Amino acid sequence: MGAGAAGVSEQSFPVRRRFEVFEMHIVIYSLVEASTEDEALSTGKTVFDRLVGANPHAGAVFDYHVTFDEEDTSVAGKARWGELPTAAPVDSDDGQDLLERGWEATKEEFERNLERVKEALNELSDEEIMRDEDLARHAFHQVGAYDGPTIFLYNEHANGIRHREQLDQILEASEELWIVPADVHF
Repeated sequence: MGAGAAGVSEQSFPVRRRFEVFEMHIVIYSLVEASTEDEALSTGKTVFDRLVGANPHAGAVFDYHVTFDEEDTSVAGKARWGELPTAAPVDSDDGQDLLERGWEATKEEFERNLERVKEALNELSDEEIMRDEDLARHAFHQVGAYDGPTIFLYNEHANGIRHREQLDQILEASEELWIVPADVHF
């Protein structure tokens, strides 16, 4: 299915770094199975609701989310990041762009935090690490994170996608996979 089939334009998105943090906001992405854009958006919103603790059985990872169909905010979503598709089939040009953005951001954050961990192990004593000198323990935590601001891709069960094999399994398992972006605050 091409991007036009889902009502998503063929235009490219605003040029920015692969991910940017603006005042504790990031764009995350949910990979969901759906047969229509509306179904994908609905399922994506369910994922994002879980991540903000709206579901009574889920702990909050983020404070709130705004999807790119919402027009009534001046501080999040389109107002902060510009136009992004509401949802796009992963096999479309728009979907591939969003997927690449999410995966590259996850890799970059992992590599950045892993470098901080390596530096801490080489430069700090055990006691300094224990005291969280230079936020060393925070970097250790971020390297091991399963969700939160260092994970940019989530499956339809709100589980963070942490490594390439996991992402490839999801991509191969579905014929009707969509990607849904959301601006989240943490």
